[in-house]
Amino acid sequence: MKNRVKIARIEHGNLSQEELADLIGVSRQTISLIESGKYNPTLKLCLALSKVLNKKLDDLFWMEEDAGDE
Repeated sequence: MKNRVKIARIEHGNLSQEELADLIGVSRQTISLIESGKYNPTLKLCLALSKVLNKKLDDLFWMEEDAGDE
């Protein structure tokens, strides 16, 4: 899964990872792991990010298509 959380965070008032984490009730490390693609957030966390960053889920997260899926 790819994500644009870091871009959305910066576009949303240049929030730091710590500030975003505080707004949604997780650790800064969680935000860092999500942004780096090393952690797949729960749907609840995705929705919280979407709400705080004022973005649709599709704007933040999408699945990579395998070449073999065609």
